[in-house]
Amino acid sequence: MTDIYSTAKICPYAKKSCDLETEGLDLDPHIQEVLINSHDYDELAYVWTAWRNATGRKLRGIYNKFVDLGNEGAKLNNFDSLKGLWLKDYESPSFQKDCEELLNQVKPLYDELHAYTRFKLGERYPEKIKKDEPIPAHVFGNMWAQSWEHLNDLLVPFPNASMFDVSEQLKKRYSQDLKGVKGMFETANEFFVSMGLIDMNVAFGSKALLVKPKEKEVVCHASAWDIAKDDVRVKMCTKVNEEDFITIHHELGHIQYYMNYRHQPATFREGANPGFHEAIGDVISLSVGTPKHMKTIGLVENDTDAAGISRESTLNYLMQMGLQKIVFLPFAFLIDAYRWQMFDGSIDRSNLTYYWVKMRSEFQGVIPPVIRDEEDFDAGSKFHIPDDTPYIAYFVSHILQFQFYKALCITAKEYPAQPLHECDFYQNKDAGAQFKKLLEAGASKNWQVILQETIGENKMDASAILEYFAPLHEYLKEYRAEMNYPIGWSKDSFEALVNRG
Repeated sequence: MTDIYSTAKICPYAKKSCDLETEGLDLDPHIQEVLINSHDYDELAYVWTAWRNATGRKLRGIYNKFVDLGNEGAKLNNFDSLKGLWLKDYESPSFQKDCEELLNQVKPLYDELHAYTRFKLGERYPEKIKKDEPIPAHVFGNMWAQSWEHLNDLLVPFPNASMFDVSEQLKKRYSQDLKGVKGMFETANEFFVSMGLIDMNVAFGSKALLVKPKEKEVVCHASAWDIAKDDVRVKMCTKVNEEDFITIHHELGHIQYYMNYRHQPATFREGANPGFHEAIGDVISLSVGTPKHMKTIGLVENDTDAAGISRESTLNYLMQMGLQKIVFLPFAFLIDAYRWQMFDGSIDRSNLTYYWVKMRSEFQGVIPPVIRDEEDFDAGSKFHIPDDTPYIAYFVSHILQFQFYKALCITAKEYPAQPLHECDFYQNKDAGAQFKKLLEAGASKNWQVILQETIGENKMDASAILEYFAPLHEYLKEYRAEMNYPIGWSKDSFEALVNRG
């Protein structure tokens, strides 16, 4: 399945009959660049459809066979289906219900952002986007509509205010070579050390791969590696820009976790549940990415008022964050909610497309731009499906990172003295001690027990997300009242987009 996915190519829109070997477009970077840069509605629809023809449509039969084999293996290990096997590490019989409740908790905010985005896209595509319908899936600048960040130029509330991209300031401070890249790693490492955490110089030393080598091809996806007792490394083709500066902190968050639970028996040297590791990396990124922190370390100098960062710039920042964090939640739940139903037989094999389109419309408010049929398998156009990678961990991590962030901000006395989105726990030893306790536990206890012992809560809660994005939520409600556009979407409009034979 992964071979089919990883070798998939499509012909360009301008030459739909092409030699795929010599003229075909790969997903990354070629197809992604079209999705990001083109505003041609029909070209985007072609690319969206062609990718699914090249991947999911070819995978449907073999994926069904894979599910049968996986379920057989799960039953041999005393689980009813693959669903039970996948969820065992969450150690909670109510886990799926809990995730559904978390999604409902953030739904009012998601619905406001969805309505705002639909209204703005309606201005770009006035004949195509219907004001009270789900949004066609191909116009988000992302193949799966899991992130809407490439619509930021269209959606930014105040285009003339600062966007807080500190890439140019970073380029002035750090050279575009290994020495400069190491300088960024040293700055990131100092954030952790300032909190009383472990110095991680070893992770970006001589054994680490920090820049893309010229002499060979490598996988450039940033990652953190726990090789052996005294050997942890980051692998990353780093560029000097804000995105990679934030990513460095994220990857060092993983390294910090490795080094703190090193004393545990081998079985417990992992995250407390599958979502913890990503949450640990991202909670640091939330603090580092704040305009306040960028200002503290000298990367933001202007666009402030007497109280600090201007309201307009704050809303721009929160919109930028929301297009990554908020819109991802229903997608992250959908990917596994759909597979769980495949695994346990709740979805009939003859209606895989119908239920995918139905669930996607229900959770995301997104529909395909063209009619689909039961030869299609659009879920298979996402790498994690053919790769057999559970996805709910990403949903969990997005909830927990804000929960951890709020707890550390309270300990650092940054919140509620100021808005949550302004919190930066840089140099705070009390927050560092609390964070260290969380990290050192590894997987030695049930994750809910670890939560209780470190942040005083024993379950996941999305209230921190709502508090973080409260100013954006209020802005979106005010803007909708002013412009008088609808919120929500028709629940049955997807029906016309599935040919059930």
